[in-house]
Amino acid sequence: MRKLFAAALMSAAAVYAWPASANDGLMKIIKDPKQWGIQTGDYANTRYSKLDQINAANVGKLQVAWTFSTGVLRGHEGGPLIIGDMMYVHTPFPNIVYALDLNDDGRIVWKYEPKQDPNVIPVMCCDTVNRGLAYSDGMVFLHQADTTLVALDAKTGEKKWSVVNGDPKKGETNTATVLPVKDKVIVGISGGEFGVRCHVTAYDTKTGKQIWRGYSMGPDSDLLVDPEKTTALGKPIGKDSSLKSWEGDQWKIGGGCTWGWYSYDPETNLVYYGSGNPSTWNPAQRPGDNKWSMTVWARDADTGMAKWVYQMTPHDEWDYDGVNEMILTDQQFNGQPRKLLTHFDRNGFGYTLDRVSGDLLVAEKYDPAVNWATKVDMDRNSPTFGRPLVVSQYSTAQQGEDVNTKGICPAALGTKDQQPAAFSPKTNLFYVPTNHVCMDYEPFRVSYTAGQPYVGATLSMYPAPNSHGGMGNFIAWDNTKGKIVWSLPEPFSVWSGALATAGDVVFYGTLEGYLKAVDSKTGKELYKFKTPSGIIGNVTTYEHKGKQYIAILSGVGGWAGIGLAAGLTDPNAGLGAVGGYAALSNYTNLGGQLTVFALPN
Repeated sequence: MRKLFAAALMSAAAVYAWPASANDGLMKIIKDPKQWGIQTGDYANTRYSKLDQINAANVGKLQVAWTFSTGVLRGHEGGPLIIGDMMYVHTPFPNIVYALDLNDDGRIVWKYEPKQDPNVIPVMCCDTVNRGLAYSDGMVFLHQADTTLVALDAKTGEKKWSVVNGDPKKGETNTATVLPVKDKVIVGISGGEFGVRCHVTAYDTKTGKQIWRGYSMGPDSDLLVDPEKTTALGKPIGKDSSLKSWEGDQWKIGGGCTWGWYSYDPETNLVYYGSGNPSTWNPAQRPGDNKWSMTVWARDADTGMAKWVYQMTPHDEWDYDGVNEMILTDQQFNGQPRKLLTHFDRNGFGYTLDRVSGDLLVAEKYDPAVNWATKVDMDRNSPTFGRPLVVSQYSTAQQGEDVNTKGICPAALGTKDQQPAAFSPKTNLFYVPTNHVCMDYEPFRVSYTAGQPYVGATLSMYPAPNSHGGMGNFIAWDNTKGKIVWSLPEPFSVWSGALATAGDVVFYGTLEGYLKAVDSKTGKELYKFKTPSGIIGNVTTYEHKGKQYIAILSGVGGWAGIGLAAGLTDPNAGLGAVGGYAALSNYTNLGGQLTVFALPN
């Protein structure tokens, strides 16, 4: 989401048949565990590495190998790319890019510092974060906060081309990475809290020319859907499916932003992603299901045409953005091999779908505290199949405008926000960083003015009651059964992306600043180290000159850390997060550092 104010490798034998027309150079890098060529680890978003030099038996001996200061404060999300002997590191606004030579103690080979208008900062919701760079065809791609997409020569840093994807004066900004697929770069947009109508766009890798653009809501031609061929839960969506679910022209400022992660299946040639919350946060101002916000999308990479959609939270009343990653795996389901898609939604439900057909297979709560819905209706003969069964007590729409609905779990930042999970084909488990947070939510009437906040709700957040007292858990999840296998309580939300490895170790970071390593089977803590600032980055691994390294960006911020990052003190500021995470200032402070770990020689 752009909040206001402000798989692939599913089993050892599972191998994708890469199409001949695909981007062979990037494919080779992704399949080489010594490199880290894409933010999500692979096209399937598994964040799994086959490297096993660092393993459960020796990870406790990890030491800091080297560090690098980014020179920028505020929230450091995403992680570095490792291409050959080069490491590419990014920063929050102003989105500096560094190329570091791994053969020369991290010497800066080149530095790119874009000149962006600082007026972009107030339009960015929850901090000035950026989720990282992408690489393809000898170029490094940066999607700047001001929505400028830049292609840089990977060897020299020279700008090859740039294109503007949106208009910050309307509230359009960017915090996400991009996805290179074949001869295209897939790009999203943010601004749901400013009444932006959001979209996904494909640009030509070599020239920056726009190839296609698909919106989240509006006429069928804008959505790139076929009313008879695009399906939802196995049935054609029908003509004007989106327009019929909005009142009047509200869809024109409807949100549905696309600032999350993207995955790609070369076998189906489909790109998968989620769309965010509808605008405004006041549900009374937008009656209907508000399609296709809060939706899992499967689009053809070449044409952008949608094959199938699934809306998780129709007529969202809680800001449960649907942008979290789609993890692609080939697993047994009910005794049969299935091509699966697993998604941990902000709304607190973990979904497993057939990624070819969009068939819904599993939808279960991955935090027991979730209370806004009793369950997702899984009766295929029911008229509400696939829809959440909402509890009236926690419905901000049923309680009405100017009523403070209390005790809703999860809070608007969800049981999980953008911080990506990982999957291990060795255990068939998903490792999920989660928030254990509830909220009070009071919607109010708001008018739209281009470029001005269009939120319409006041929030306060706090730890889930009657629990361990903390605001987070790190869990292992069985996606075929919809069950938590083990859960580790944390004092604050786990806002770091996880990494699973063939060494039977799972890594994650904490808001206080710890890098932690746990046993992938049991969750037993094997190692922890306190970095200079809170960790909201994603753990990365690579091998250089025969040695495996673990790398993590630390620099507290993001939605959970916005109070520290932006110096806010009003408990209701940061869309309710400042008060909820006030104690974080007792444990960490602002920073911007890359820390790289290795075993001793």
